[in-house]
Amino acid sequence: METPDYIIVGAGSAGSVLAERLSAGGRHRVVVLEAGGSDRRLFVQMPLGYGKLFYDPSVNWMYRTEPDPGLAGQADFWPRGKLLGGSSSINAMVWIRGHRQDYEDWQAAGNPGWGWDEVLSAYRAMEDNEAGGDAFRGKGGPLFVSANRDGLHPLVTCYIDACAEAGLAFNPDFNGARQEGAGPYQLTVKGGRRNSAARAFLRPAMKRANLHVVTGAQATRVLMEAGRAVGVEYRHGGELKTLRCKAEVILAGGAVNSPQLLQLSGIGPGALLQGLGIEVLRDNPNVGDHLADHQGINYTWRMTRPTYNDLLRPWYGKLAVGLRWLALRDGPLAKSINHGGGFFRTSPDLDRPNMQLYCQAFSTLMPREGERPVLSPDPFPGFSLGLSNCRPTSRGHIRLRTPDPLAAPVITANAFSTNHDVEEMLAAVKFLRHLAAQPALASVMAEELRPGPEVVGDEALIADFRARSGTVYHPSCTCRMGPDEGSAVVDASLRVHGVAGLRVIDASAFPNIIAGNTNAPSMLMGWKGAERVLADAR
Repeated sequence: METPDYIIVGAGSAGSVLAERLSAGGRHRVVVLEAGGSDRRLFVQMPLGYGKLFYDPSVNWMYRTEPDPGLAGQADFWPRGKLLGGSSSINAMVWIRGHRQDYEDWQAAGNPGWGWDEVLSAYRAMEDNEAGGDAFRGKGGPLFVSANRDGLHPLVTCYIDACAEAGLAFNPDFNGARQEGAGPYQLTVKGGRRNSAARAFLRPAMKRANLHVVTGAQATRVLMEAGRAVGVEYRHGGELKTLRCKAEVILAGGAVNSPQLLQLSGIGPGALLQGLGIEVLRDNPNVGDHLADHQGINYTWRMTRPTYNDLLRPWYGKLAVGLRWLALRDGPLAKSINHGGGFFRTSPDLDRPNMQLYCQAFSTLMPREGERPVLSPDPFPGFSLGLSNCRPTSRGHIRLRTPDPLAAPVITANAFSTNHDVEEMLAAVKFLRHLAAQPALASVMAEELRPGPEVVGDEALIADFRARSGTVYHPSCTCRMGPDEGSAVVDASLRVHGVAGLRVIDASAFPNIIAGNTNAPSMLMGWKGAERVLADAR
């Protein structure tokens, strides 16, 4: 393999965008090392097929956290994408940029160029929004974003009407002028197929002669010489190989794998690395620290009207929607299960929404072994309202368990470890019941199934959400951006502090967690990160 200018480790949401932008123009030779395999699989391309990928080790790292006191001692399950497109190939496809103030906070923390005006310009350049271009939305960019206005389940209208009755106004675009309100979610779906980062960015770029993608290549450490990253060691086809580069190594493995690889390479908490027999090349205890994630829970009701359970549960319903999708790329399989949602404040004193809503016209109370039963829901008309916290204050960490690069790291989530997060979630679940009591929803509900009407009082509600909450798959901030190595891992250009020729460009570099789904800001990291790399190259 010819020596490239840039090595990108990870072909996920950020890595796919990086590969496209760095290889554009043909000036730079780029190699992408991806531990997983191809995204050309039926249930990857089928939007609602992601339930089949939830426990599939061929496309999923299938991590487990340490037992978490905040989740009643449970070890939470963390699916992460292990294929081209990364988690954008197995996620629920909801496209949320985050609140404008999130980015103002990033810039105020000492990260110039990451304020709202700058990221809005990048998002507009990146997107081809079905709703059309305007001051907030982009048109003509490489990433098609569905406005998701057609084919919504009828109960979504009931949900939106109930939100209005509860004081939460309709919002046609959470990525527009304001985030607060209720409405349909924009989705990364194009032509009835998942529009992952791989489909939108990487695969078109793979036609270029100066981009080479190696699948089944798991990086084991960054090669260092005299304080500079010069290449990557990786396992491929059962062999240990090395690849050197002329310019830079860029880690884009995400919030778990990027800090893991830094630690394996001798960059991280010195005492931990010494204890594992790893030579400390740069002692920075922030590597793997500051882990932030959104915690979510569903409340579920039996309905008096049909839901997707009635359609997707019986074999003949599965056959009908499957044939419809195969023939027309249409119907329930052509969308996320999250048709609608929204953002609200648990207190009017807050300056912005602190909770996210999810409206799902189906339910999965009855588990199936080895599968998230999105395609095999409950045998009754079920309906779920979910929520997740937008700005939790609880923080965890990622640590090597062993110097074996193929072993999963220790993930300590520390969910609900602050009183702030517990009190906020308590207020939020009370709002879910308030929402369900509004005439537009109450008129079509038969009974509450989870947690059940017997769960009342603050202690019982807290015990319930500790027992039933879990990640909504948005880990971030473990190699966070900031001007000072005393509190961060990378600078505003995403260069690792104190190490030449090495950057981290993915969700691990978020200075703070974004309010909303993290796939859009992960792609943003790749887009703006590439700008910084190319600017330095010039």
